[in-house]
Amino acid sequence: MMKVVVKKKKQGIRSFSSGGSSVETSPLRPEFVQKLAPCMDACPNQTNIRGIITTISLAEKHGYTLEEAYRKSWDILIEKNPYPSSCGRVCPHPCEDGCNRQHRDGSVGINNLERFLGDYALNNNLPLKKPENKYSEKIAVIGSGPAGMSCAYQLARLGYSVTVFEAFPKAGGMLRYGIPAYRLPREILDAETQRILDLGVELKCNVVVGKDIAYKDLQKEYKAIFVGIGAHQGKKLGLPNEDAQNLWTGTAFLNKANSGQKVEVGDHVVVVGGGDTAIDAARVSRRLGAKVTIVYRRTRTEMPAIEEEIVGAEEEGVELVFLAAPAEIIRNNGTAAGMICQRMELGEPDSSGRRRPVPIPGDTFEMRCSTIVAAISQEPDFTGFDALHEGKDWIKVDAFGHTNQDGIYSGGDALELGLVTIAIYQGRRAADTIHREIRGLPFEEVEKQAIIEHDKMLLSYYEEKLRNEASQLDPNYRLEHGEAEITRTLTEEQAAAEAMRCMSCGMCFECGQCWSFCQDGAIKKPVIPGEPYTFKMEFCNGCKKCAEQCPCGYIEMH
Repeated sequence: MMKVVVKKKKQGIRSFSSGGSSVETSPLRPEFVQKLAPCMDACPNQTNIRGIITTISLAEKHGYTLEEAYRKSWDILIEKNPYPSSCGRVCPHPCEDGCNRQHRDGSVGINNLERFLGDYALNNNLPLKKPENKYSEKIAVIGSGPAGMSCAYQLARLGYSVTVFEAFPKAGGMLRYGIPAYRLPREILDAETQRILDLGVELKCNVVVGKDIAYKDLQKEYKAIFVGIGAHQGKKLGLPNEDAQNLWTGTAFLNKANSGQKVEVGDHVVVVGGGDTAIDAARVSRRLGAKVTIVYRRTRTEMPAIEEEIVGAEEEGVELVFLAAPAEIIRNNGTAAGMICQRMELGEPDSSGRRRPVPIPGDTFEMRCSTIVAAISQEPDFTGFDALHEGKDWIKVDAFGHTNQDGIYSGGDALELGLVTIAIYQGRRAADTIHREIRGLPFEEVEKQAIIEHDKMLLSYYEEKLRNEASQLDPNYRLEHGEAEITRTLTEEQAAAEAMRCMSCGMCFECGQCWSFCQDGAIKKPVIPGEPYTFKMEFCNGCKKCAEQCPCGYIEMH
């Protein structure tokens, strides 16, 4: 139930020599203090989420149409992320885990709004701004995954000539070869990639640096090199007999399936692992007509895969067997015919923070199958990049993206397996570093704002509103139409309604609460919407009502 606050009748300005109230309630005075919304703090790419969404929610108040608002919001979004449609489909949205609205009625659908804006831009052919400058320096990018293309995008916008070298036939990296089309349609990925190429970025596919062209030759020709080779090499189980032709690593299996090649899996596929690659491999196998069982050594709680994807797999009939690990491959005439699995129990937490699986002595079981997919982990192929490979570690970079070699920068899964959004940030960070170092510009230190928590806000001000959820295809239809995209994009009406749920945490959204509750006329309401509220301190007596009634926590008393 909404908390009811009784407003006092506004009084006229009283004539006192001090210009304010005759009684000073406190020596404190109000101050507008912008804070960091927790959704923005949780976003690996530091996206201005609040600015993007409130541009839509304040459209009517500021006198522009929703169409104009969508374009303005997209302009903000595209500053840091050239793949909003793609990210809106595959990002596990840590921003929503931070959203303060979850303490009221559920987090804002930030990911769905990002996807909506990305699709809106593609459907309406919204152009990218052409670079104002043109520099003579040439930059090489190795790898056309999200990290590499993000770096190329930002450098092209600054005016540099960028060439991207890609080992595979098409651009996209793991976005193309690791994520199935039912999650990320290829026409979406292609359109967002083409938009980057239209800025003047040159793409050379089927070129393996270190094989087709020497890495050292690139160093001679290009002023700087960004290495975004990803982690396309799957790890095997480390068991005898796993050289069977029907035992795949998760990355190899998905690469072949996502390349449009025919994959024979038989009638029963066993997938080992609990991450996104395992779930994707399992769901692709279901679309190939097989019964699928996932074997995972921990429990459902510890699975690192995206929750929505786990649920989707269950809806599609994937069986999950927990607290079990492969112990032996059963081989028959050169092919894997099954596995002997070891039952596990959870012990103390390991370095990942999850409880360590411990074998239960003597407790095993046999599982017959026609194909095994080992989706336990993956790593980069460092062939040709040995100088960047630091022992057991992968490529290491500093806070600005520098590797251990001058003029060489890196980002994405070549550093550590992570989210697409992290890779996009790392590519953007490296581009900024390259630009500043080439141009001799200083590095600016930005002081991080304090985060506004829900207990510092007036949550009762916000009317309860249910999330606007995107519809999904029926599980049976999904399996019959293998590449059909499962989740729909929000409609314009849904997007506008969802944007209205944003509480604008830590930043004024012109609700007028402070003005309404001030009895002394100490707050000046702007005549023109969009301009800031101001204080008339000569009338303030420090009653604190403005701060107490500010829903978003923008006003503090000092």
